[in-house]
Amino acid sequence: MIGETTATKAGANAREEISLDGAWRFRLDGHGDWRNATVPGPWQAEFADLRHATGKAIYARQLSIPAAWQGREIAIRFGAVNYFSEVRLNGRVLGTHEGGYLPFEFVIPAGTPAESALEVHVTLPSGDAEAYPDYPFGEIPHGKQSWYGPLGGIWQSVKLLSRDKRHVAHVAIDANPDSGEIALTLTRSAAGAGATVRATVGGVSSETTGASLTLKLNAPALWSTETPNLHSLKLELMAGGEVVDTTTHSFGFRKIETRDGKFFLNGQPLYLRGALDQDYYPDGICTPPSLEFLEDQLQKAKHLGLNLLRVHIKVPDPRYYEVADRLGVLIWTEIPNVQYFTAAAAQRMRDTMAGIIARDGNHPSIIAWTIINEDWGTRLIENADHRQWLKDTYDWLKQKDPRRLVVDNSACIPNFHVKTDINDYHYYRSVPERRAEWEKLTEEFAGAADWTWTPFGDGERRGDEPLVVSEFGVWGLPHPDQVKTPAGAEPWWAETGGNWGDGAAYPHGIQNRFATYHLDKVFESFGDFITNVQWYQFANLKYEIESMRAHAPIQGYVITEMTDVHWEANGLLDINRNPRAFHDRFAEINNDTVIVPQLAHHAITSGDSFALNLKVATGGKAVPAGATLTWSVEGTSGKLDVPATEGLAVADLGATTITLGGDTRVASIALKLEAGGKLLAKNEMQVSVYSKRTAGPARIAAASPELAAFAKGLGYTVTTDTAAADLVLTHALGAADIEAMRHGARYLVLADGSVETHRNLRTDPPRAEPPTMPAGKERARHLGSETQLPNIGLVLRDGTLWRGDWIANFSWIKRTGAFATLPGGPLLDISFDRVVPHHVLTGFRSWEYEGLIDAGVVIGWINKPAATIARRTVGKGGLVVTTFRLTNDAPGVDPVAAALFDGLVTTTANLETD
Repeated sequence: MIGETTATKAGANAREEISLDGAWRFRLDGHGDWRNATVPGPWQAEFADLRHATGKAIYARQLSIPAAWQGREIAIRFGAVNYFSEVRLNGRVLGTHEGGYLPFEFVIPAGTPAESALEVHVTLPSGDAEAYPDYPFGEIPHGKQSWYGPLGGIWQSVKLLSRDKRHVAHVAIDANPDSGEIALTLTRSAAGAGATVRATVGGVSSETTGASLTLKLNAPALWSTETPNLHSLKLELMAGGEVVDTTTHSFGFRKIETRDGKFFLNGQPLYLRGALDQDYYPDGICTPPSLEFLEDQLQKAKHLGLNLLRVHIKVPDPRYYEVADRLGVLIWTEIPNVQYFTAAAAQRMRDTMAGIIARDGNHPSIIAWTIINEDWGTRLIENADHRQWLKDTYDWLKQKDPRRLVVDNSACIPNFHVKTDINDYHYYRSVPERRAEWEKLTEEFAGAADWTWTPFGDGERRGDEPLVVSEFGVWGLPHPDQVKTPAGAEPWWAETGGNWGDGAAYPHGIQNRFATYHLDKVFESFGDFITNVQWYQFANLKYEIESMRAHAPIQGYVITEMTDVHWEANGLLDINRNPRAFHDRFAEINNDTVIVPQLAHHAITSGDSFALNLKVATGGKAVPAGATLTWSVEGTSGKLDVPATEGLAVADLGATTITLGGDTRVASIALKLEAGGKLLAKNEMQVSVYSKRTAGPARIAAASPELAAFAKGLGYTVTTDTAAADLVLTHALGAADIEAMRHGARYLVLADGSVETHRNLRTDPPRAEPPTMPAGKERARHLGSETQLPNIGLVLRDGTLWRGDWIANFSWIKRTGAFATLPGGPLLDISFDRVVPHHVLTGFRSWEYEGLIDAGVVIGWINKPAATIARRTVGKGGLVVTTFRLTNDAPGVDPVAAALFDGLVTTTANLETD
């Protein structure tokens, strides 16, 4: 398994090379005259006016061939050009190449002048099949270009090569760690056919005139994530008793396999702790800036506790794999997808995969391939032919590369697997908003749910495929100052994303929106807001990783994602590879061995006892006998014996009872796992503690017996005399309630969706359109929030971007006034999971966010603001309305609900009225 081929620089048998990277002349049809371009790099990265341009371009430069190279074979080698290339030298076509991700080369004819004109004609097709009938964009492997924009041109390095005509063109290396054998499959140039090749590894040599050769090492050092040992293979091609061609290749002995639903690396247990990497970069988009940049990124990945990167539907620069080989990072990589699954598209995908194996198949870091991602391009649900093609392609790929794992379709709802080595699945839920859904999905997935497999009876399920949650995660946000250009400007991609997530993914203007919606009244500063949303991202990932690790059948996960990509801000690093606020803590939860604390409720009343369930989840390493787990919180501590636990297992230590008294606060429980004086793992769990409460003096008139019982249960005085009440408690409003407010009444509206309204707070319908206009239900419902007092819309979050599963909803509450004593920060944490709103309130102007909205939500880059607690004047009276679900539990069961209710009652009773 090799990394890079290294050219020798001296000796008669040397290969030599000259880099053709740097300045080229460039012109794109229909976009002006010639200009200077830098190779490598897509033209979209270099030219602001070509960010989204497709079409036909020409790259041109002068080529100087050294006189010392006369008599040798000279070739021009391209790392990758997207998409169709025609290479011309002095006006003569040397050759053409189709495909945007793989290397190709053309031999320069003998007698070519030392100074020659080189042109590369590049075509990047659009989706217009009439303009590009041979290869329309939808039918070529393109990956995430459909998300972040097209990428055209010479995006990998170009080299001028000198070598003997008799040379080794390719070698495939199969290093078997069980036997120590190194099986070589050799391809010679036409002129070198039949020549003797001598192979040498570590002092062991063998020769052959055939296409295959086997060497053997005794007890070779193996390649792993902890000890990425690489070996060097030297190949010498001999002719006439002389060595005429020499190359060296690095490779590693590595074995990946699955057994009984588990992964094993070199026979040792392996738990996958991965992140999805889209391989995008701040300036070059798809072209990495340097080898050092890649090294820094993968070192940061290891610092975060990751042992795997899933390179997402893109073929990266080969240096990526070389760095992964050296640093010991596992790679799971994928074929770039097409959009339309024609016969030509299907063949292009297979050809691309074959080329990937030829270029990258010798890297020990690569352990798995994916054929299809999320049914993109195929139509597995509707088309049995596509399912059969996928099974056939799985078999084809396993035959070509039997020593790696193959995933047929990396699946998500509603698609599935048909034949695979890994039963992986993608699902996104946010916490606290969708905690129960996350737990239900994870429990079902851990139980080998049937919904991950084809329901049509045509699957080939063995039943022992390891379970991996191969996409999950939640957004944070980068700090805009850290992703500015070197000139200090906003990056160009900040004005993209507007067509994603109903506009919620649009970055440009985020700081203006922060000011417009007066979020400085919620957060100390804009920077404080960014820090808070990054810790919100950490809290989500922490909870979800712990949840998965608690289920022993789940054998790995892949976080979305390693870095932000333009507007998609769910990275562990930003696109410039700046770390998140939690960078140095993340490995605590993303460790081989993890302490898993579990609480039914993350909020307690002071003086109450609660049960903390503790588990220890192992990865590749076992926990030895004699280990102990220590917990401590505010001077109280305890110690539990941990049984000896094998790798890839979960030890359930049961429940520990803890009592916390004192004032309202957030208490942190520290957890440490130790054995033989060595720290194996540590973690932390936070609990919101609420002081014992007493009801305020407000007298409440309730609109229903259920609400009356709830208020009474919390100690409030409930009266049936609305005139004597300080406020009226209700779930919705009618015309009579508006009239009462008009005359000075105060209302507290718990708009939790338990009473049907007209997409607003009203149970009575708004006026319909005039008789001459259609009086459709949807139009009438829409008008309700605009034409009916109190002019507040009520929108169910489910089915909208306010649901927050992927693009995060950042839900906040002002810790001021009656809510000043709530524990925690401005953003809702997991302690709110039992009351978190399922609806939002709309219809507010920006000025109302300064003083009249006490809680709300923004999506992604501070888009689509909505309220969850708001105040509004109606006539001489007014109302406070909330969508928090306060009556889920019996009164007093959830201290968060009680505290919020107290704050709402106080706020309502103190409304200023005429």
